[in-house]
Amino acid sequence: MTIITADFKNPKPGGSLAFRPIVEQIGPIVRYLQQIDPLGKEWFLMGDTEAESLLYSAFDGTGQLTPAAEAVLETKFEGDNVRYLAVWNGKLEESEGASFNLMFHNEDWPAWNLRINYGESIQRLGGLDDVLGLLSTIVNSLRPAYVTVARNEYFEKQVFQDRPGVGWMLYLPRVLTAKQVPEARSLFPVMVKDEKGKDNQIGTVIVSLTDEIFSDENPEHVKVSNAIEIRLVDQDLIPTFAEL
Repeated sequence: MTIITADFKNPKPGGSLAFRPIVEQIGPIVRYLQQIDPLGKEWFLMGDTEAESLLYSAFDGTGQLTPAAEAVLETKFEGDNVRYLAVWNGKLEESEGASFNLMFHNEDWPAWNLRINYGESIQRLGGLDDVLGLLSTIVNSLRPAYVTVARNEYFEKQVFQDRPGVGWMLYLPRVLTAKQVPEARSLFPVMVKDEKGKDNQIGTVIVSLTDEIFSDENPEHVKVSNAIEIRLVDQDLIPTFAEL
């Protein structure tokens, strides 16, 4: 399964853990998925059974948490210091399904985490440009320490288990050049607007393949991704998880 993973810091350690203001941070991400995924218009809170997992719509048409979902979540996690939002699109077929979860807590460490799972159906998002658009939206919304796009199984095949791997894509909050990463098939600059409305690059998405979707079952794909990882670590450009 192809999973997009982003780790980011708690913006207000020790602050409120109310669901609504925290979920507002991922509102642009929800809206992006609602726009580009034909099966991503509606998302449901996950429950213990299929029937329970279709009871509550998680977001409205603007990507905001619905009042019903907010009430269910606040009741379920009342008094808890670790909370999570888990939703799915209500489709059981692997080619149609999708889910994501947001984990957060009231400490500064470990990092908060967003995971978006599209299984083998990530091509439904529309191809390379739309996946890059999703990563750009994630970066603008959360300012993550990194974002990866890869199957779970790739973890055992990446070179360094103590650092984020490259897989199909890896976002780092660094400005990188082709000279630094010659093995990459593409480097996509991620831009944000400053207070004056001027575009500034705050990071780079490193893409290992541009003509097809990365598969950890393809040795040639893994070889390219591993070479990028080695190149980055040799230049001390990928932090360890402990350094995030």
